[in-house]
Amino acid sequence: MARYEAVIGLEVHVELKTRSKIFCDSTTEFGGAPNTHVCPVCLGLPGVLPVVNKTVVEYAIRVALALNCQIAEFSKFDRKNYYYPDMPKNYQISQYDLPIAEHGSLEIGEGGEAKKIGITRLHMEEDTGKLVHQGTITTTPFSLVDYNRAGVPLIEIVSEPELRSPEEARRYMEKLKAIIQYTGVSDCKMEEGSLRCDANISIRPVGSGAFGTKTEIKNLNSFKALQKALAYEIERQKDVLEEGGRIVQETRTWDEGQGVTLSLRSKEYAHDYRYLPDPDLVPMVIKKDWVEDIRNSLPELPEERRNRYVREYGLPDYDAGVLTNTKELADYFEQCVTACPNPKAVSNWVMGDLTRLLNANNVEITGCPVAPGQLASLLRLIDEGTISGKIAKKVFDEMFATGKDAETVVKERGLVQISDEGAIAAVVNEVLEKNPQSVADYRAGKDRALGFLVGQVMKATRGKANPKMVNKLLKERL
Repeated sequence: MARYEAVIGLEVHVELKTRSKIFCDSTTEFGGAPNTHVCPVCLGLPGVLPVVNKTVVEYAIRVALALNCQIAEFSKFDRKNYYYPDMPKNYQISQYDLPIAEHGSLEIGEGGEAKKIGITRLHMEEDTGKLVHQGTITTTPFSLVDYNRAGVPLIEIVSEPELRSPEEARRYMEKLKAIIQYTGVSDCKMEEGSLRCDANISIRPVGSGAFGTKTEIKNLNSFKALQKALAYEIERQKDVLEEGGRIVQETRTWDEGQGVTLSLRSKEYAHDYRYLPDPDLVPMVIKKDWVEDIRNSLPELPEERRNRYVREYGLPDYDAGVLTNTKELADYFEQCVTACPNPKAVSNWVMGDLTRLLNANNVEITGCPVAPGQLASLLRLIDEGTISGKIAKKVFDEMFATGKDAETVVKERGLVQISDEGAIAAVVNEVLEKNPQSVADYRAGKDRALGFLVGQVMKATRGKANPKMVNKLLKERL
């Protein structure tokens, strides 16, 4: 790729967590038997009329403001006409030339590597039904359709073509997901389709200002899939050009099993959809007072929260960035700090042992069996000298597995730390008598011998001896 540069733009679709769909009162609840969360409106039966869900408009404005967009005073819905079984009306209600918001931005990277990515527009639309393939989309002998998702409210966020690598695209998506979650308008569960992405990708010679021919990769539903699909497509396009061929503007799909993108159809243009203003939905005039009320109701966003953690808690930038990556993790951290005002210790445990167990057990922080107050109690036991840090890790593992409080686990397993100087001194003397060579090594200047002797004392006490006292007594005897 030394001769080429990637040009990437993302179209991100976000399902909004309203109770009802965008133009009818059918439920938006995920799951349910196929075609049971439907009504005459979202099924497109003759004679029905859509009615705009006001909460959808409010949620769209919330996200648009969080992304520094300009809110349109006048906006309308349009019909995007196409023939495909995922929409029973044969058109999708979307927005075309007068979207709800435009001209936003999102910053990725840190410090000297920070980069502002422009956001072209944000608009509202209804989601389509879901086609259930018997295998992959390119090999299925037939497909079934479930219209439960048809009519679920979406916002589409379109970036400027300013991303230059798969890694940048992933960082953009991760940052965008965090901001959306903080606004509270979507759960952004990619595995359930609440957040998905279409990627437009082309390559051009380094230094060229002209765009190459782009392809679009549809429905990428994980950060890993986005990054891998873009990396493959960049190499594919490069190989085509190097062999003297030309890139065809088309829509492609990512095949996870094969690790390749595959052609679906030739790329459509806007005029192919025959957009027209929806005659059943009146245009919307957005009052400035309402926009300001929504702006004032926005929560603290990830960037602001991260800066506050550095300023108020004295955390390193890295810690603050990890902790604020999701609102739920940041909330958990703050509840711990409230009960145990030692921010760095809490940060270390949340980013270390807690995250390790969550990942190993495939558990979200919202379903964590250890409540913030329980973790805080464990840290207080360490501070009080009741248990050592090493024992605390064993206690925490059992807390995670059983949901028990730290005090209960320590009591049941007899893990209280030995802090009696006389008892530890007796063990220290015994260890020194059994290891004369290590004593001689230490006195000869080999400091590593001390670590061995400490380990022997801890082994003899089954990890219960107070480590600080062990070190103190060993050095005195030596």
